[in-house]
Amino acid sequence: MDDRYLKRATEIAEKIKKADRIVIVSHIDADGITSGSIAARALERLGKEFRVDFVKQLDEKKIEELKDENPPLVWFTDLGSGMVHLMHGLNAVITDHHVPSALSPEVPKEKRKNLATFFEEISRNEVIQLNPHLFGRDGAVDISGAGTTYLVARELDMRNVDLSALAIVGAIGDMQDMENLRLVGTNRFILAEGKRYGYVDYFIDARFFGRETRPIFKMLQYSTDPILPTLTGDDRACRRFLDRLGIKQKDDRWRRWVDLTHEEKRKILSELVRLILSMSYGYELAERLIGEVYVLPREESGTPLRDAKEFATLLNACGRYMKAEIGFHVCLGDRDEYYKKALSMLNNHRRNLVEGVNIVREIGITKRDYLEYFHAGDRINENIVGIVASMLLSEEKEELPIIAFANSEDGNVKVSVRSPRSLVKKGVDFSVIMKEASEMVGGYGGGHNIAAGASIPRGKEEEFLDIVERMIREKVEKSGS
Repeated sequence: MDDRYLKRATEIAEKIKKADRIVIVSHIDADGITSGSIAARALERLGKEFRVDFVKQLDEKKIEELKDENPPLVWFTDLGSGMVHLMHGLNAVITDHHVPSALSPEVPKEKRKNLATFFEEISRNEVIQLNPHLFGRDGAVDISGAGTTYLVARELDMRNVDLSALAIVGAIGDMQDMENLRLVGTNRFILAEGKRYGYVDYFIDARFFGRETRPIFKMLQYSTDPILPTLTGDDRACRRFLDRLGIKQKDDRWRRWVDLTHEEKRKILSELVRLILSMSYGYELAERLIGEVYVLPREESGTPLRDAKEFATLLNACGRYMKAEIGFHVCLGDRDEYYKKALSMLNNHRRNLVEGVNIVREIGITKRDYLEYFHAGDRINENIVGIVASMLLSEEKEELPIIAFANSEDGNVKVSVRSPRSLVKKGVDFSVIMKEASEMVGGYGGGHNIAAGASIPRGKEEEFLDIVERMIREKVEKSGS
């Protein structure tokens, strides 16, 4: 691991130790909930007074509220870097992995002229950041918000190595394993440390969601990465597929992937590869069947908490419906009241996603030359429309990004974009595109190169799409593809 990470983590840890009261501000997705939980547990072990505020988005209003409150220290986790230019007068530390405002086109031009000097000054005097972008690393894959928060926690007290499990859940929740089918970069340091102390394990296996909890046919039915032609979405077809292979599906209960023998797994995967290739989906899709999977050995087998991907989905189910505090309590060890609430929210979340996909199939996806999009209006919750877009992207053979629109409660339009990896390799960075395009129509946005979002005024959708498509075209043409 880059020594600069540990040096910066130590600086932040020292600043935290000096504060007698800390306000943690974190995001509401799985990475944000695990980040906030890691920070809270670390402060609890220090005997510090603290509270946790989970926010859907960090905006100027929230920052002004914090300035008015003027706590001894604010610890921003999984957010904050994109708003550091507004934090003058606030004593804060940031453990994030999104693009910092010092490097971001989101900052108004009039504030950029002396930004290098301003950034160094505010960092030295008031705000200290631990962010991979500041060290030339890609925050979409190198480390998550939970990971940067974990690095600070372990500098506060090495007992916090047990929080490595939450750091991995955060990284998986932020899909940092998607591009390489495994965690890479600084995540490997956290992974190795977690495994050394018995909090995390990892190995090569099928990457299906639901390995621990779903009957085999259900696991195949709901597979979206990769899409399984003729099987995804059809439970009867999945059962017939397994019967044809001679796979016993039920003993005293439905068998799960983790119940299968090595030979049974090999047989299923071999046939799935043949099926994908025979339907002309290509080797790249077939290769996504297998990769590194991450389990938490100290969690009960057969529960959503055992597998990092399922744990992250449970947390997302809480955050997407503005109940991040439920996931927070689960992260901190509740396996009774809050865990039951989280399971209920997960079941509701799954139903809403299936319904969302069906709604989009009903209203249709509109294709342009360089993108495709759908507008769900009020029919899909703005907080899950991005996940629906991800599920639909995996079904598409065309190498086009999907832009999803949904009406927001604040009267604006929520925008989510999900991109195929091939487009990112051509230099298309949707974190930049969302920021610049939304700003041009009076909105704001950001995120990562492969998955990003924005908020724009209603009625500006077509203008926004024109701008985004022009930006994509320019990048693709410049790449020579």
